[in-house]
Amino acid sequence: MNQRLLWSIAGTGLLAGAGLAWLGLSQQAATQSVSEANAEATEETRLPPRIGALGRLEPEGEVVRVAGPPGERLGELLVAEGDRVVAGQVLARLENYGERLAEREYAAAQLQEARARLEAETRFGQAQVEEARTRLNRLDEPQQLQIRSQEAVVERLRAELADAEANLARFQTLWQEGAISQQELDQKALLVRQRQEDLRAAEATLDQLRLARERDLRNAQAQVQAAEAGLRRAQAQVQLGSLARNLELAEARLERTLIRAPRAGQVLKIHTHPGEVIAADKGILELGNTDQMMVVAEVYETDILRVRPGQRATISNRALPETLQGRVERLGLQIGKKDVLNTDPAADVDARVVEVYIRLDPESSARVAGLTNLQVDVAIEVEG
Repeated sequence: MNQRLLWSIAGTGLLAGAGLAWLGLSQQAATQSVSEANAEATEETRLPPRIGALGRLEPEGEVVRVAGPPGERLGELLVAEGDRVVAGQVLARLENYGERLAEREYAAAQLQEARARLEAETRFGQAQVEEARTRLNRLDEPQQLQIRSQEAVVERLRAELADAEANLARFQTLWQEGAISQQELDQKALLVRQRQEDLRAAEATLDQLRLARERDLRNAQAQVQAAEAGLRRAQAQVQLGSLARNLELAEARLERTLIRAPRAGQVLKIHTHPGEVIAADKGILELGNTDQMMVVAEVYETDILRVRPGQRATISNRALPETLQGRVERLGLQIGKKDVLNTDPAADVDARVVEVYIRLDPESSARVAGLTNLQVDVAIEVEG
């Protein structure tokens, strides 16, 4: 083998070794690039520990707009901004309150007069009934005495008749035996006839007394019934039912002129003053429970699945000297558009959000009790 061939083989080996070395270095560099890219991708897809959102302050239970009949004129306002009220408290009166109050008083007076008249008619009627019953009792007692007395007379005459008839029978036996004369027998017979006539007359008198008593009793009982009927008629003529309904109607109309607080809270703003017409879009005033302030945060729909009740939240605003603290209380049930607008001109105003309600801690709530509708920045802690 010549020298040139040896050099050719050696050169070929060197070239092959260099190629293999270059290929190993390339594979190592590619592997390192892939690892770095994966690390960067993992770092980019890792979710942040907080969710940011815009929100607003409002009293617990939202701000209530207290309204009245649209187009009616307000007559009197009984509260001022900042006043605290309780549920059912009268806040204002409409202009026609005085007229409705007079109607109610008139209906109440009519009902009171009717009740007094009914009471008087009842006492008078009861007195007449009692008088008729008294006459009935006074009438019956003497007649019963007369009847009993006449019954005694009848019984006595019956006994005398029986005795006379017995004597007549004995004298007839004696006359037949010839022991007495015809004249003596006729005297005994005459005495029997007299006793019979006396008995018939006494019985007739007794029947008359009984008939008279029954007639007088019927008349007296009729007078009692007439007095009772007069009492019922007098009571029926006093129309308490309709007058009571009139009073209820007047009270209902009067109540419609009163504007009452639907719940306890603080008067936040007054829209209508005495003499002004109540507008349908504004109402009379706004009421809220500022004892407990809430934050309504508008969380993007892409982040809402990471929010849970109980998570801590930090609330801030440049107007506040320090941040506020609270916890997520509940999540809204609808997705809608943003209500709180960002000052950033590049912000997406059509973004779809879910309202998240955050209850402020007592200290934080007290500091912002007078800042309803203040726009705030919200940071919800979703990790840790």
